[in-house]
This record gives sequence, C-alpha cells and structure tokens, in this order.
Amino acid sequence: MKTIPQISESELEVMKALWEYGNATSSQIIERLSQTAEWKPKTVQTFINRLVTKGAVKPVKTESKAFMYTPLVCESDFKASANKSFLEKVYDGSVNLMLASFIKEQQISKEEIESLRRLLDEEV
Repeated sequence: MKTIPQISESELEVMKALWEYGNATSSQIIERLSQTAEWKPKTVQTFINRLVTKGAVKPVKTESKAFMYTPLVCESDFKASANKSFLEKVYDGSVNLMLASFIKEQQISKEEIESLRRLLDEEV
C-alpha cells in the first residue's frame, strides 16, 4: 500500500466532498460543505491548500482561471490506512482484541452478530 498522508478530521470533510464529486472547484467544495458545516469559504480554502501541500489533492488550472481539484488519495486506500493505524495505536494490531472490545462495549444486535459470523465464515 502506498503512503497515505496524515489527514485531519476537517481535511477529511474536504476529501469526502472530492471523493463524492471525483474532482471539483473550490466553489463546489464550499457549496457542498456549507450544507453540513458552518465553515467560511476562506476556512475551506485553507483546508484545500493543506491537502495540496500534503500531496493528497492535485490542483489543475482551468481556462476560467479557477482550479479544479482532484483527489490523489482514493477513499478505499485512506480507509485501509486509517483502519490499520487505529488498530495499531489502540489494540496493538490485534483484530481479535478490537472485535472483543466492540462486542462487549457496544450494543450489537443479534442480526449484526450473525452478519459478522457470515463475514468471518466467508473470509476463512
């Protein structure tokens, strides 16, 4: 797996908008995020610039002098990296400890447990 840059929670919201669009202008990202967050346009632009600096997003100048932003990190790679990092930090890399903890501490329905069993059976 390629190296995935560290992405903050706020930057992740920008990435989610880009993953949804495929590529977008800052105006499109601002419009999308204004529906769910109360960020000012300058704040969103700051997060976009940080993602460009980190190599997570590529800016391409358009004919209208605006930039079109394209994610360089795909959502599935990001999730895989975040999952691995979380597992290492919190559970010393043990999937067994993580699942045991989730099952004991969360209210998991019988249907969810059965779904997990089927998933595990398919993976074996």
